[in-house]
Amino acid sequence: MENIRKKYEELLGFVPENIEKRLKLAALSDETDAIEIIEKYREKLIYRNPLDKKTQQLVHFALLIGGMHKEPAKLHAKGALKAGATVKELFGVCETAAITGGMPAFSMAVDCVFEAIENPG
Repeated sequence: MENIRKKYEELLGFVPENIEKRLKLAALSDETDAIEIIEKYREKLIYRNPLDKKTQQLVHFALLIGGMHKEPAKLHAKGALKAGATVKELFGVCETAAITGGMPAFSMAVDCVFEAIENPG
């Protein structure tokens, strides 16, 4: 399970609380094999993807904003910064959210970017 934690630390700079819960529940239920399979799938889609890490994180952020999923969107805004995205690029996602999701999506995206800037990890 430490190898899983290490991947999240490399990607985001920390292990998100929901991932820690996932790992702990798998250990408590003796279902660590399931988590290993899920993480292998995730690893293929993220680490062996033609998009670079920064682009992936910006896309993750945009898709999560579009779905109005604030908590995971905050994680990926932080991940985008860690991967080299600029505040200007993140604001570009906010602007796009205004077009595709209206002002509620724009406002939520702005909140997420501020959270990422103020509390990077």
